[in-house]
Amino acid sequence: MVKVGILVGSLRRESLSKKIAANVASLFPDGYETEFIKIGYMPLYNQDNDSDHYVLGEFNAFRDSIKDIDAVLFVTPEYNRSIPAVLKNALDIGSRPLGKSVWNGKPAAIISQSPGNLGAFGANHHLRQVLSVLNMPVVQQPEVYISDSANLLDEEGKIANEKTVQFLQSFVDTFVELIEKHHE
Repeated sequence: MVKVGILVGSLRRESLSKKIAANVASLFPDGYETEFIKIGYMPLYNQDNDSDHYVLGEFNAFRDSIKDIDAVLFVTPEYNRSIPAVLKNALDIGSRPLGKSVWNGKPAAIISQSPGNLGAFGANHHLRQVLSVLNMPVVQQPEVYISDSANLLDEEGKIANEKTVQFLQSFVDTFVELIEKHHE
């Protein structure tokens, strides 16, 4: 069983990112298991809480959850043309201590979304920049920028537009190919 961790860059209860991620999670084939990994409970990264003498339990628990997965799907909104602080914090915590990053080599894919017209282009590309430093191979094409996301979902939180579902299926299929290329 291949495990795909899903990190959502929004903490809001009715998060559009979370709803989109749930739709995409259902598109993975047999043999794949998806798991939403919580990131909002951790304090901001501070090296004083992450030393040889003392490590916050939240940091260890999060790192262990990432160690247990084979790949990562990021679904995020855009905050001020970048990624939300909670997502950057999770990336920073997982990248420490130096030389022991839990992200290293894990295949990744990015979906960015916005109720506006730009589809969170800035967040998508800032996240790509961070993932390159973390040595995570990322799906390059197709890129997924979802604009007008508030109108994408029906009353039950499902994506009703069949062309969008087909596009997201092609994205997941490409991600699965990347995972299989790197999965041993």
